[in-house]
Amino acid sequence: MKIKEIWFEGDYLYGKSDDGRIYRQSLLWYPHLRTATEQERNEYTLSTIGIHWRKLDEDVSFESFEYEDAEPSKLQRFFLTHKEINVSEFAKQIGLNPTLLRNYINGFKKPSKERENEILGHIHKIGTEYSTAIF
Repeated sequence: MKIKEIWFEGDYLYGKSDDGRIYRQSLLWYPHLRTATEQERNEYTLSTIGIHWRKLDEDVSFESFEYEDAEPSKLQRFFLTHKEINVSEFAKQIGLNPTLLRNYINGFKKPSKERENEILGHIHKIGTEYSTAIF
């Protein structure tokens, strides 16, 4: 599959393949593209394997348009939108290997439903603690 045309709408990158199918990916996976101006987004080159934005130092492979996880899970979405959270420290708090948590966040590994609920439960616990803090 090769993408012949791309465009942006909202928080998504869309691609139209050489056989006419339309794919989309969340821009949460591509922070430089997410915050780029329209002009910066339009300055790309297509190669035989993907799309490259030289000035943004961002690459999107054609293959990635076919990934099952084009839309981040709740767990991934939280960590991708809250870069202020120290992933290593968070992982230690719940007794999880920090590398494993990073693999969950980046989509290299998929947590079991139980593990995902455990991580999301800890996120909610921290949120509750923050919301009840007295200033």
